[in-house]
Amino acid sequence: MQYVRLGSTGLKVSRLCLGCMSFGDGTKGAHSWVLDEAASRPIIARALEAGINFFDTANVYSDGVSEEITGRALRDMARRDEVVIATKAHGAWGNKPNQAGLSRKALMQAIDDSLRRLGTDYVDLYQIHRWDGETPIEETLEALNDIVRAGKARYIGASSMYAWQFQKALAVSERNGWARFVSMQNHLNLLYREEEREMLPLCRDAGIGVIPWSPLARGRLTRPWGETTERLETDRFGKLLYARTEASDREVVEVVAQIAAARGVPMAHVALAWVLAQPGITSPIVGVTKLAQLDDAIAALDLRLTADELTALAAPYVPHPVSGHV
Repeated sequence: MQYVRLGSTGLKVSRLCLGCMSFGDGTKGAHSWVLDEAASRPIIARALEAGINFFDTANVYSDGVSEEITGRALRDMARRDEVVIATKAHGAWGNKPNQAGLSRKALMQAIDDSLRRLGTDYVDLYQIHRWDGETPIEETLEALNDIVRAGKARYIGASSMYAWQFQKALAVSERNGWARFVSMQNHLNLLYREEEREMLPLCRDAGIGVIPWSPLARGRLTRPWGETTERLETDRFGKLLYARTEASDREVVEVVAQIAAARGVPMAHVALAWVLAQPGITSPIVGVTKLAQLDDAIAALDLRLTADELTALAAPYVPHPVSGHV
């Protein structure tokens, strides 16, 4: 396993991050295809055996069950100082006022709830899951700073938003001497590259670690165009992300398939290797429901695409509407 620093921090994370949204309870939350605890643990064990030390979850995944499963497995299988645990807050955990968003009240409740479910005294990376347009960013950042100072989080990070919003947050933190975002978890893959315009250059310039989600376009880059799965059919958020399908999308998938066939590797290797080859990318977040999918992701670390292959993969892309910020 390869390890890299998370942005300009001294924290070292594996070159792949295991996304834990696929662990939980299919009767809770938006995803019926998630794995229960018994099915999740072998995947977490295989990740640890492979040297993955970076695990990402969120308070809203399966209404918190993902955090519970992830926390129990890591307590049983690893020392706390061996792993980097990341979770997120923003989404609603109830239907009452203040049970969502990034207000001081919501964040103070959310971090304590996450720590209880994870069974740990602190998280290594505490992230805002989205931008909260109803709460002043100063309020959010001061609360996050207090969470860091209280020892409940070692670092803070952000997720999908516009570059101007992220730059504003960085400036507010610097002006007030508060804990600063060290990472950006954004939407990036061969079918969605709008982050290349502003967010990725900003992150490189500011020393921000980039840990993209959906690097395989929720499986669309791992199989021939037109093939489907239960997850693709039932994943409502995925359908929103890729609701507008461009003719070029099919061309991209076909190029992935051609290069994979020529190399004698699965399509997932090629698609993930492209993400890993992009400047400034720290650790793509891979979510899996099968051991073979995890093995594919790990194997992609050893695939070095040529300049000609990278050019061929990028060539069909056309601009897409901004997606994934809400």
